[in-house]
Amino acid sequence: MATYIQLVNWTDQGARTSKDTIKRAKAFQEVAGSMGVKVNSLFWTLGQYDLVIAVDAPDDETVTRLGLVLAQLGNVRTSTMRAFGETEMARIIDGLK
Repeated sequence: MATYIQLVNWTDQGARTSKDTIKRAKAFQEVAGSMGVKVNSLFWTLGQYDLVIAVDAPDDETVTRLGLVLAQLGNVRTSTMRAFGETEMARIIDGLK
């Protein structure tokens, strides 16, 4: 499984219904799980992003599908990045010539 970081911002709709954010986060975790995605952490944050989520997904297609499911609901916009742990980074560096 690959790790991904999702940087999340509420849309106007999501901000108007911010009192439901915990319910929405639980629903997100259920949907993610049904897609074979493990939510490692989910944090509400101050600053540029409203939430930061770390997930493990089987592949890029699955995590992209999860982002599209979120977008269809209209509460958030996401930016998703592939993340590499130390072991993965060591393999990457070992391949340098």
